[in-house]
Amino acid sequence: MKYSRLTKEQFEELHQEFINFLATQSITADEWTDIKANKPEVAEQELDVFSDLIWEGVLSKVSYLEHISPQQMHLFHCTEKQMRLIALKINKADIDITTKEGYNWFRDNLMSDDVEFYTATKDYSEDKGLDKFKLIQEGATITKGQLYQYFENLVSK
Repeated sequence: MKYSRLTKEQFEELHQEFINFLATQSITADEWTDIKANKPEVAEQELDVFSDLIWEGVLSKVSYLEHISPQQMHLFHCTEKQMRLIALKINKADIDITTKEGYNWFRDNLMSDDVEFYTATKDYSEDKGLDKFKLIQEGATITKGQLYQYFENLVSK
């Protein structure tokens, strides 16, 4: 398995897609019930293959990722050839930007010496999808890129 198995909730959400996936392999509902009961290792493999297919589809469409922790914000733009990063670091120990109060402070003090900006670019490894997946596993979330675009305009001036 290349990525990770979908959760029970994700499988429930993708129930129809999973049925279609089994159908493409000529596995009927009765056969699937039999496989689960009598060949659990085969059922596990099918779940893993389906999970990887779903992840491949999702990751191929990811353009922006964000990872926000109490003192840092990492904003990624996933372009065709590389990832671009805008990172912000808060240099005040009592500020937590994951809280409403901390984020408000951050917004009001964006241009102060207590906030540092960094930018970087990194070429993908041989597997662009896996590079994105690792960031998600580390806590990044898929976004539409509004924060990245806002800060990109700010740092490019």
